[in-house]
This record gives sequence, structure tokens and C-alpha cells, in this order.
Amino acid sequence: MTNCVEETGEAAVLARITQALGTVLGDCVLDPGAVTMETRFVEDLDLESIDLIVLTGELHAAYGDRVDFPGYFASLELSEIVDLQVGHLVRHVVESLR
Repeated sequence: MTNCVEETGEAAVLARITQALGTVLGDCVLDPGAVTMETRFVEDLDLESIDLIVLTGELHAAYGDRVDFPGYFASLELSEIVDLQVGHLVRHVVESLR
């Protein structure tokens, strides 16, 4: 049986988001370790708004209704979304799963 803390810790959530990003980016192969807590979705990964929607769909498949992704993004200003780092989303997921 897997430890629930391990599945919901920052490292596990970062790994799941990185996996989802690989799906979203398709042909663009992410180098191991390329996605960190400081990686910015728009500036560093060139994600567009539709990519963020697809990403949240991928993450919803993993976390279900335990994490409110639409509500999280709706709570952000446009400038916050543009500067959003992977770590911000990781921490939101971890907090939601507690």
C-alpha cells in the first residue's frame, strides 16, 4: 500500500504535474529535471491559455474534484497567471489534498 503522504507531498505532485505537462506539450520532450518549482508556465514553457486548460483537464483526471482548478485560476489576476510558477500550482494541489 502506498503512503498517502508520499502521494500528496510536493515531490509527488511536482512529478504528476511534470507528467501532465509532457502530455500537454506532446512532441516537445521535457528534459529530466527541466520542470522545477520555479519554472513558469508561460515564460519558460511557452504555454498558452488553451494549454493551461488542457493541463487542468489532465490534472483533474488525476485528482478529481479534490482540487478545484477552475476556482484556483479564477482567483488569479491575469498578471498572476502570466507569472504563474509550477510551485504555486504544486502548493495549491498539496493544500487541497490535505
